[in-house]
Order: sequence, then C-alpha cells, then structure tokens
Amino acid sequence: MGIGIISLLVLLSIVLIVLLTSVTKLNAFASLFIVSLLLAVATLPHKGVVEILKQGFGGTITSIGFLIIFGAIIAVVLEKSGGALSIAGYILARAGKSRGATAMGITGYLVGLPIFCDSGYIILSGLAKSFSSKAKIALPFIAFVLATALYAVHNLTPTHPGALAAAGIMDAHIGMLILLGSLFAIPAALAAFFWIKWQTGRQPYCGSESVAAGEVTDEGELPPVALSLLPITIPLLLIAAGSLLEVLQLGEHNLPAMILAFLGQPIVALLMGVLLSLLLLKRKQVSEINQLLESAIEKAGPILIVTGAGGMFGLVIRETGVGAYAGTFLLQTGLGLAIPFLIAAVLKTAQGSSTVAIITASSLVLPMLPALGLESDTGRLLTMLAMGAGSMMVSHANDSYFWVVSRFSGIDSNTTLKVYSSATVVMGLVTFLAVWLLSFILKS
Repeated sequence: MGIGIISLLVLLSIVLIVLLTSVTKLNAFASLFIVSLLLAVATLPHKGVVEILKQGFGGTITSIGFLIIFGAIIAVVLEKSGGALSIAGYILARAGKSRGATAMGITGYLVGLPIFCDSGYIILSGLAKSFSSKAKIALPFIAFVLATALYAVHNLTPTHPGALAAAGIMDAHIGMLILLGSLFAIPAALAAFFWIKWQTGRQPYCGSESVAAGEVTDEGELPPVALSLLPITIPLLLIAAGSLLEVLQLGEHNLPAMILAFLGQPIVALLMGVLLSLLLLKRKQVSEINQLLESAIEKAGPILIVTGAGGMFGLVIRETGVGAYAGTFLLQTGLGLAIPFLIAAVLKTAQGSSTVAIITASSLVLPMLPALGLESDTGRLLTMLAMGAGSMMVSHANDSYFWVVSRFSGIDSNTTLKVYSSATVVMGLVTFLAVWLLSFILKS
C-alpha cells in the first residue's frame, strides 16, 4: 500500500474520531479504540495488530498512570476538605474588593495546578458569584477570569491528563514540562484577563437574590491556608529542585543531592503531595481515607482509559510511517513549531476535547520531529508547549468545559461564546507567540 493511500486513511481516521466524539457523542474510549483497530487492520496487515494496540495502551499507562492517580487524590482531598476554598478565601480577603477579578485569577491558577479545570470551576463558581456581589463587579468579568486561569494551567501542565499523556508519547521531560507549563500559563492567563476586562468593561453589575448562593458562611470550618497550599507547592518545589540537579548533573555522588533528586522525580513528588494532603483531613480514620481514595480512583479511571486509548491510536499512526513522511513534506513550508500548534488547534476546535486534541496531535507530530529539527530534548519541550497552546483554542459549544462555565456561573451561552470563547483564542495565540520567541532565544 502506497504512502499516499496510508496518509489518506490516517486523515480519514482523524475525521472519524472527530465525528464519533462530537456528532454522534460516542464515548471517547470507544471512538479511539474502534478507529485504532480499523486503521491498524487497514494499514498494518502484516504486523501484529493486537500486539500494537496492547503496546500503545499499556505503554501510555506505564508512563503516566501513577501521576494521574496521585494527582486525582490530591484534587479530591483539596475539594472534600475545603482546602481549595481556603486558598480562594485567603486570596480574596487579601486582595480587596477593587481587585476581585485579579484575586479570582490567582486563585484559579493555584487551584488549577492539581485540580482539573471543570472540577475547579464547579468548586469555586460560588465564590465568584459571592465576590461579584460584594465588590459590585460584573459577574462575567470575575467568572470568565476564573475560568480561563483554570483552563490555562489545565492545558499546559502535565499534572493534567492531556499534557501528561502527550508528554509520555513524545518522551518529553515531565519535570521540566511541569515547570515550563506552569510559567507559560501565566502569560496565557494574563492575556485572557485583559481581553475579558476589555470585553466586559462596559457591563454594569447586575445583582440578584441568588448571587451569593455559593458563599462559604463559616470560614472557621476550613483548614489553614498554609496547610492547604502544601500539597501544591511542595511537589512543585521538589520537581524544580530535581530538574535543576539533573541539568547540573549534581546528584550522582553527593548523598543529599541524590536524596533530593529522588524526591524530585514527578511520581515521588506527587506522592509527597498526597501524604501532605492527608493532613487537611479533620478525621483521619482509615474509613474516611478509603472513601477519598475510592472517589479519586473513580475519577482517575476514565481518564486513564481515555489517555491509554489515545496512546494506542498514536502507536498505530507511528507504525504506519505517515508521520515521518508528513514531516518531510511539511518541512518545506518553513512553519516549524507552528505545525504542532496548528494541528492541535484544528483538532481542539473540531471535536471539543483538549485532552483528545493534544494526545492525537502528539501522535501525529512525534514522527515529524527529526524533519522539523525538533527531536532534541529542548525541541520536544517546545513542541509540547506549542501543542498545549493549540489545545486551548477554540473552547466553544462542543467543549464540555464551555457548558460548565456557562451553567455554573449562570451566564447565557451567547455571552459565554462572545467573551470566554474569544478569550481562549487570545490565550492560544499569546502562548504560542511566547513559545516561538523562546525557541529563538534558545537557538541564539
């Protein structure tokens, strides 16, 4: 079978995934599995189709499974214990009424590091309404700033399933990617903040009787903010220290450095975060801990399955050889980093899921890396960030998070589309521009 026909089949398989997930609303795992099987049978008849599917699924779970489970445990504990609300309340109290939107943006950024954007928004949407009421600030301004801050971290840091699975597929350094993703989420969130401020600047505050429904009335029941921040900050600091030691190659013969390098591995660092999060529980009986663990595993299960299926689809695409061919062809365009960005952006806009978009994009882009001159460790990190930027745009009516933001904030879909969806475009473009500029700095 010629490479042209194989390329056409790969393209059709991607279109089929988009149709199955966005039009027929078929479950993401089922869509990925069916399409992976059909593509493998059609393009790899002389290879072990079942073995390729198993390797793709199992290899992805091996690289990211513990991270997803530990991240889910931290998120559930912060949610159930009130730790997320404690952080939010502290920032809001210190910021003051005049800087309510800024405070919600900072809150969204910090809470979004361990907690998925949809869960984070559901937890904090009540506080956004309450602060809008207290500060007499238009609700769309505060609500959408919170939503985009959560969204920026969700798409760029591999503490979340899409970026994590893509990092496994791309064999990118997860520790460095967590640090860089956390940094690049800042200009993304800032760009969204100013865009939303401009878009909502003339909207008056419109109070309602139910606007403070999500307000926390008894802050004494919440855990201390310092304790609430430990499961977020300590893993990040450990990962930063471990990555620095690895870059400087200091952890080989020095015992303290070796211990720090061990603790700085993402899996170990997140495990430390899990242990620290348990300090937030008022009652530390085994039965309560078991309930939280079961809740976290229930949340992590579907994510593991979908990301594993994405890795399976990715391996099938790699085995066809179409990626290397496409990379050689696209090299002539001179677009470089824009190629992974555009692929992720098209997939995201077409089918709605940032997770599916970046996993599928990474599977397509990986074989292109040598042709694009991005096969180095630095090149892989830049590619991951570019795809993360692409997976931000455009969040609209086919994205479940769009409806979470609209419904839990009580803002109509037209306003959400006009302000929030347009902000995700700005976020993606600004983030890609920052990544593109960084690539020139690193080359110089």
